[in-house]
Amino acid sequence: MGGFNHPPLQPGWIDRPHQTLPLGRFALESGAAIDDFVLSYVVHGTMNPARSNVILGLTAIGSSHHRLDFLIGPGKALDTDRFCIVVADAIGNGLTTSPSNSAAQPGTAFPRFTIRDMVASQMALVDHLGIDRLHAVIGASMGGMQALQWAVSHPRRMARVAALVPMAQTTAWSVAVNEASRRALMADPEWESGPAAKGWHAWTAIMQALAARTPEAMRAACPAPRNAVAWIEARARAQVEGGMRAVDWIYQTYAYDAHDVAMTPGHGGQRARALAAIAARTLVLAAPDDLYNPTREAREAAAQIPGARYVEIPSIMGHQAASGALADDVAFIARALRAFLD
Repeated sequence: MGGFNHPPLQPGWIDRPHQTLPLGRFALESGAAIDDFVLSYVVHGTMNPARSNVILGLTAIGSSHHRLDFLIGPGKALDTDRFCIVVADAIGNGLTTSPSNSAAQPGTAFPRFTIRDMVASQMALVDHLGIDRLHAVIGASMGGMQALQWAVSHPRRMARVAALVPMAQTTAWSVAVNEASRRALMADPEWESGPAAKGWHAWTAIMQALAARTPEAMRAACPAPRNAVAWIEARARAQVEGGMRAVDWIYQTYAYDAHDVAMTPGHGGQRARALAAIAARTLVLAAPDDLYNPTREAREAAAQIPGARYVEIPSIMGHQAASGALADDVAFIARALRAFLD
């Protein structure tokens, strides 16, 4: 245990200096605390003198600050000639303090955390950087869930929120998918402290084929159906080589499963009331046939947010539509984001 677990750089990723914010003993909403907590982040572009051009980017489950790189750069949707993009690594992703890298609370000694705890750590970063009001908060998948939580918890701290393939409350279906992924990983005796290669190979078939894509996406990836097994095997090898620890994924799924914006203090357990409190301009992007975060959840959340715009990405990719996998999906998302951020 100990140290950052940065994945090997992939094509299209942007290599930026790795920055950290030590926060000491970090209190969680459960009453527990993470000892010696350090938040990892990167910065793209330059903050203007008024600190009014900052966009906060948030990471998806199992991902790093590279998750939104396909949208970041000069002339892209998150234009670094105009904006300063600060991307914060979520608790439990192996870069920010996590079960895999905590010296004080390694493995299952690590306390469980929530998506609201992730947001609280990111708020500490925003305050540290001296930013009173963010131009926007953006994230995909669990990042989109964090973005909606940001808008509920801190409605005056951002002008805009863009949530891609999100949920305001995790569904029973999504919990079942996460439980299947946990069982696959925990069947490997190395899941708590080792590479758990066998567990990741089983995990890949669930998370990267069955949940993250659609039947149409798999047909496009494997025109010869017999090639699906080789496709899964190649993805599994890449997952193992990426170096994420199984224990980190498992802890992030616990946060995912427990999420519900209705439980934000001050909203009395009422989801509609929590979403109605969002004051930022809101864009919700989803895709048809999302088999991880069901499309209906994004549509219904947007309907309860005052003035929110809901847009469906015309994609065959399901949940992966917001991952940068297909050029047409990237172009569609970029057009929607550019108009929204302007």
